[in-house]
Amino acid sequence: MVIIKVGIEQTIQSIWQLLESVCDPEVPVLSVIDLGIIRNIEIENDKVIVTITPTYTGCPAMDVISMSIRMALLEKGFKNIQIKSVLSPAWTTDWVSEKGKEKLAAYGIAPPNTKQVVCSPDAFAEEEAIQCPRCRSYHTKLVSQFGSTACKALYQCEDCKEPFDYFKCH
Repeated sequence: MVIIKVGIEQTIQSIWQLLESVCDPEVPVLSVIDLGIIRNIEIENDKVIVTITPTYTGCPAMDVISMSIRMALLEKGFKNIQIKSVLSPAWTTDWVSEKGKEKLAAYGIAPPNTKQVVCSPDAFAEEEAIQCPRCRSYHTKLVSQFGSTACKALYQCEDCKEPFDYFKCH
């Protein structure tokens, strides 16, 4: 595919839109755009360069995500593709879009929220008010620091009694 300079901005915008269809393999309801891991898209000559940041160093889904991005671009006729991974600044759940947070809740995963410091004898103790994605109760308890993947924690609602994953803040 030959890209003329006049259409570079339109091409970049079409790539952003295309990547809305590339899903996270661990949370398939989220696109890589919703997740906020796409840092930049640029075009140099005929090369498309997509810069991504993993949700955490060593995330096993990043290879699949990189391949999915590459396949989506190849299917649209782009041949010269570079996927760059950058670790700094580190990804944060603040980068998850509001639309992404809504999708997580609808899927049954409590979206990341802001930590609230709770007064306790242990000055370093932090507790988050986690809302059950099913019944919307905040009467929940942490069951395990690790849920179905390392980026999630397992909670249980004490009202509806259902277990659920919480997408951990970081």
